[in-house]
Amino acid sequence: MANMTTRAAVLHQPGTDWEITEVDLDPPKEYEVLIRYKAAGLCHSDEHIRAEGGSHIRFPLVGGHEGAGIVEAVGPGVTRVQPGDHVVTSYIPACGKCRYCSTGHQNLCDRGLYAGVGCLQDETFRFHKNGEDYGGFCALGTFSDHTVVSEYSCVQIDEDIPFEVACLVGCGVTTGWCSAVRAGETRAGETVVIMGVGGVGINAVQGARYAGATRVIAIDPNPFKLDMARRLGATHAFTNVDEAREQLIDMTRGQMADLTVVTVGVLEPEITVEAVSLIGKAGRVVLTSVSRADVKSISLTGSPMVGWHKRIQGSLAGGSNPIFEMPNLLGLYRSGHLKLDEIITQRYSLEQVNEGYADLLAGKNIRGVVIHEG
Repeated sequence: MANMTTRAAVLHQPGTDWEITEVDLDPPKEYEVLIRYKAAGLCHSDEHIRAEGGSHIRFPLVGGHEGAGIVEAVGPGVTRVQPGDHVVTSYIPACGKCRYCSTGHQNLCDRGLYAGVGCLQDETFRFHKNGEDYGGFCALGTFSDHTVVSEYSCVQIDEDIPFEVACLVGCGVTTGWCSAVRAGETRAGETVVIMGVGGVGINAVQGARYAGATRVIAIDPNPFKLDMARRLGATHAFTNVDEAREQLIDMTRGQMADLTVVTVGVLEPEITVEAVSLIGKAGRVVLTSVSRADVKSISLTGSPMVGWHKRIQGSLAGGSNPIFEMPNLLGLYRSGHLKLDEIITQRYSLEQVNEGYADLLAGKNIRGVVIHEG
C-alpha cells in the first residue's frame, strides 16, 4: 500500500493556533489500522497542550483524541477490526495483555506511554512533512482526515450510530460518566456534586443520575451550562461553591455530599479544598480535571481528611475499560438513557478548529464537533 497525503490540524509549538496543512501519511504496518475519520470532538485537553504544551508533549503534533470513522485498511496481524468496520478510537489503548488490562484496568494500559510523543507502538511515526516526523496526540491525531493507529486503540461500534455521536465516547462522555459511576462509585440514594459541567462534567451528571443518586448538584458559573445540566439530570444547580455548600447543609441535615466529582477546566489548589469541603463523613472526591504542571493542586490540612475518613481519588478516563465501556455507553444512547445529541452544541469544519476552541473558551459550547469531509 502506498503513502498518501491527508489534511490535518497541526501544532508546531505551544501558544500558536492550529494550522491546517497537508501531511504525508505512511500505510499501516503490522498490527496497525488506517482510519478515515468522519467526526472528531473538540476536547479541552487539546486546548491545554495548545496553550501550555508540557514536558511530556512532543511537537509538531497532529491534534485531536476524540474520533470516530471507518477502517479503510489493516496491516498484517490485525484481528480486532477489518476494512469497512465503524470504529471509535480510544485515547487510551487497551492491549488486553499487560498487568493492568488483565486485571480490569484498561485505562492504565502500559501501551499508553506514547500519548504525548504521538508515535506508534514501534516508536516510529506515521505522519511526516518535509522530512520531519509529526506525532498524533494520544497516538491518534483525530484532527486529520486519515490516520494510522494501533489496533489497540480501535473499538468497533454498530453502524447505526452517527459518527458525530460516536466520537464523543472516545474521551469526554466515557471519562465523565465513569468519573461518577466507576471511579466515584455512585450508589442509589446518594448526594453527588459535579463541579464544572462542560463536555466531561455534563456526562458525570448523567452518570450519577442514572446510577441512582437522589440529589445531583451541578456547580458552574455559566448559566447556559447549568440549564443543560438541569435538562440532563441535575436536581439542583448553583453558580458558586459557597451557595451550594449552604444549601447542602440544609438539604442533607448537615451530612453533606457523599461524592464530589471535579470536572472543571483547570484544577487549581483552592478547587480541591472546596471539593473536600462539600463532602461529609466517609465522602469521596474524584479529581478528573487537568492541572498545570507547575502547580500543586492538592494542599490540605490532614485533620478533616483523617478525622472524617474522607477519600480523594485520581481519575484517568474515569476508571473505565474502553473496550467494554464505549459500546456500552452507545447502547445506553440508543435506548434513550444517555443523551448525546443534546450535548453537541456546534459543528465545525476542520478549517474552523480554532473557531471551535474560541467558542469553548468563551463558554458557548458543551461539546463542539469537527465534521470531516468525505
